[in-house]
Amino acid sequence: MQNRSVRLSKPVYETLPYAYMLSGLLAVAGSYYLERSWWADLVMVLGVLCLIGGVVVLLKRRDARAGRAEYKGGRLDV
Repeated sequence: MQNRSVRLSKPVYETLPYAYMLSGLLAVAGSYYLERSWWADLVMVLGVLCLIGGVVVLLKRRDARAGRAEYKGGRLDV
């Protein structure tokens, strides 16, 4: 069986955490303008989860690059 992994281009891969955070911010702001109902609460929770997920991915990626730079002689742009 072949290993068929999906690869994203570097610009797309680098913008994903920011897209997650932007969608989270938009969802939180949108839930503010929705009428008070279960729908607004759901959108708020999903927005907060997207914000947290984007920040986590961004920080994990930064830590991985810093750790890789320690072993490769200081290059952070890899």
